[in-house]
Amino acid sequence: MGNGSSPDHSLAKFGSGNRDAVAETIENNVRSKIIKESLTDPAYFARMSALLDEIIRLRREKAVEYEDYLKRIAELAARVHQGNAGDLPARLDTPGKRALYNNLKDFVPAQALAEQPAGYGETEPALALVLRLDEAVRQHRPDGWRGSVPKENIIKQALYAVLKDVELVERVFLIVKAQAEY
Repeated sequence: MGNGSSPDHSLAKFGSGNRDAVAETIENNVRSKIIKESLTDPAYFARMSALLDEIIRLRREKAVEYEDYLKRIAELAARVHQGNAGDLPARLDTPGKRALYNNLKDFVPAQALAEQPAGYGETEPALALVLRLDEAVRQHRPDGWRGSVPKENIIKQALYAVLKDVELVERVFLIVKAQAEY
C-alpha cells in the first residue's frame, strides 16, 4: 500500500460494527457452502456446521480476538472447500469413498462385519465396508441410473447384498446418489 500501512493494520480502520458485518458475511458464505454440499457427505458437513457454530459463538462472546477469529474461519472455509479433513486413510481416494466412510465409520452393521470377505487387507471394519460398497456400486450401476427407479433399485440391491439392512441401504443410497463419481 502506498501509505506504508500493512494489510494487517488496515483492519484497524474497521469499527466493531463493520467487523461484525464482515464476519457475518463470511459466516453466511461458509454456511451456504456447507448447506450446498451437505447432501454429498452429511456426517462431514454436520461436523463442519458444528465447528462454524462454535466459531460464531466465540466471536459473539468476544472470546477470541478478531484476527484469531479470521484465522479460524479461514481454516474452516478451507476444510469446507476441500471436502475432507485430510486425516483419512489413503485408500479413501475419491469423494464418494470419503463420504461413505464419514457416514459409516461410527456405525458398521454386524451383518456386514460377519460377511467381510478376504482380499481387502484392511483391519478397520469401516474402511473394508466402504471399499466393498464402492466396488458393489461401480460393478452394478447401469448407465443413466439417476432418476430411473428400476435402475436405482439395481444399485440398492447391490448395497443390500453388502449391508443386509433396508433402512441403512436407503440412507447410504442417498449418499451414493449425491456423488458425481457414481
